[in-house]
Amino acid sequence: MNLIEKQKKISSGILMKERIITYEDCRKNHAASIGKYAVDGCCEFMPAGEEGSHGALKCAACNCHRNFHRKVVHQFLTYADCSSISSTP
Repeated sequence: MNLIEKQKKISSGILMKERIITYEDCRKNHAASIGKYAVDGCCEFMPAGEEGSHGALKCAACNCHRNFHRKVVHQFLTYADCSSISSTP
């Protein structure tokens, strides 16, 4: 697809940005009190409770708060075709 075709496609629809946030490996330093660096090896945040509860911010695998896990933001561009939507009822 060349540049002209892309411009036509965008002008006849809506280009939307979608963000998905995931929390990956735990970065909590468990040996900070002795001046060393050691992590527990937890590779992914898994909430310990339902959405909206206090357990939702606590990891079921390593028992740490979600803020200790590395935050990764995935951004996607999605295209919605508006040519099939009618403006008349």
